[in-house]
Amino acid sequence: MITFCGKIVKCAPGNPGLWYTGYNTKNLCRKGLNAMPYFYYDSMLWVVLAVAVIGMIASSRVQSTFRKYSNMPARTGLRACDVAQRMLLYGGSNAQLTCVSGALTDHFNPKTNTVGLSEAVFDQSSVAALAVAAHEIGHVMQYQEGYTPIRVRNALVPVANIGSAVSPYLVLLGVIMGNYSLAVFGALLFGGILMFQLVTLPVEFNASRRGIAMLSEGGYISGGEEEGAAKAVLRAAAMTYVVAALSAFVSFLRLFMIANRSRRD
Repeated sequence: MITFCGKIVKCAPGNPGLWYTGYNTKNLCRKGLNAMPYFYYDSMLWVVLAVAVIGMIASSRVQSTFRKYSNMPARTGLRACDVAQRMLLYGGSNAQLTCVSGALTDHFNPKTNTVGLSEAVFDQSSVAALAVAAHEIGHVMQYQEGYTPIRVRNALVPVANIGSAVSPYLVLLGVIMGNYSLAVFGALLFGGILMFQLVTLPVEFNASRRGIAMLSEGGYISGGEEEGAAKAVLRAAAMTYVVAALSAFVSFLRLFMIANRSRRD
């Protein structure tokens, strides 16, 4: 709930998609308390909620797929940390391995040159664990080779962080003040988040392809059932990034629609 010139700006009671300012905020301060109230329906809110549900389904799918193939031991019997270390040595990388708490919290930190493998992966010898570890080593190889999409993504991080912090507030302030330029600027600033999510897609897909190739070429998994299982794990994880990009696009479009209210009202 926000107040502007003494009036409340809030969601209309009983309908999260209907927003009102209590008064026409474009002329609120100039006309005073006799200004007429206005309403508008945020139709994109339901799309945002639908995408959020899809995101929860994708996240659940990752968990269930990982659990399923965590019960499939890799034929080599090697632990994920051992396989990852061999891949690093073969790739000529001096990145360090470490075990991190949590489940599926695996990551590569380029600042510390450290690959963190979660407790559910580090010491395990399942196909699922090897697939996740290989994916993270794929990221190491991307940085080592100067893979263009990951360099672009890193360059977008500051813009995405700023957009995440201030974009919605600028749009809302622009609507309240009737300042179309400010509202649109806020929406455009959110575009940095959208670009970041879009560039993340080829980065993650490529890391998975590299990981599967390293597992197969290194003989860590067999070419039939085990390779199919490893691909299934990484494919499920990739869908979460697709949903994240879709969510960013929907939010971007919604902010523009909201910003447009400052020009029409």
